[in-house]
Amino acid sequence: MADKVEVLNVNQPGQVGRVDAAKYNAMKSAMLSTVTATPMTAAQMKAGVLRQLPDDVFPGGSTAGWWLKCVQLDLEARDILQRHQTKPLTWSLV
Repeated sequence: MADKVEVLNVNQPGQVGRVDAAKYNAMKSAMLSTVTATPMTAAQMKAGVLRQLPDDVFPGGSTAGWWLKCVQLDLEARDILQRHQTKPLTWSLV
């Protein structure tokens, strides 16, 4: 059985999910090196992380969008990422 990591969801407080640790950790690392204190849109975050994802974990960027959202919601719930009420929505490091 593959290693799993627990994730939180800012939209569902108290609920814990379990996801593939390799994919989660690769996306988290890419996000934390992409996102700064300057607010970024989801499209800007995705463009930044796609360049950094290991091809053996995300071949050709496959499923990167889902994992980006998963990690974004988890980091928001852990007060590492902050959502700004802008149009379009933007996020920055806390």
